[in-house]
Amino acid sequence: MTERTARPPMAAGPITEEAIRDLVHTFYARVRSDPTLGPVFEARLADRWAGHLERMCAFWSSVLLGTRRFQGDPMGAHLGLPGIEAAHFDRWMELFRVTAADRLPEHLALDVAGRAARMRVALERAACPPPTARDGPGVSP
Repeated sequence: MTERTARPPMAAGPITEEAIRDLVHTFYARVRSDPTLGPVFEARLADRWAGHLERMCAFWSSVLLGTRRFQGDPMGAHLGLPGIEAAHFDRWMELFRVTAADRLPEHLALDVAGRAARMRVALERAACPPPTARDGPGVSP
């Protein structure tokens, strides 16, 4: 379990850009220091973390506030990433839920984590596609 970091109380209303930025930056700081996820993200992003964080803020702003700031293809970005397994998505979701609970009021944390869980399904399918029926059981592509 992670320690809660002191922050000013957030209003009980809708999520704000400031709250999204705090959530994204806190979450990815945890990802970077995580022994399971850190190496995977570092191998992919290396010296491009600042740009990734801005894209993720825009992504979540688009999802949560309908701002349409994000321009990209999340499924394509995760398509067939080498070395990614379902366990990575389990850990990602665990860290995301904890971070949302730490950084947002309960009603917002539940909503945001629920949306992330639904996205996780699609992203995991893109990153870890099941073998096709023609490959037969137990045969990897």
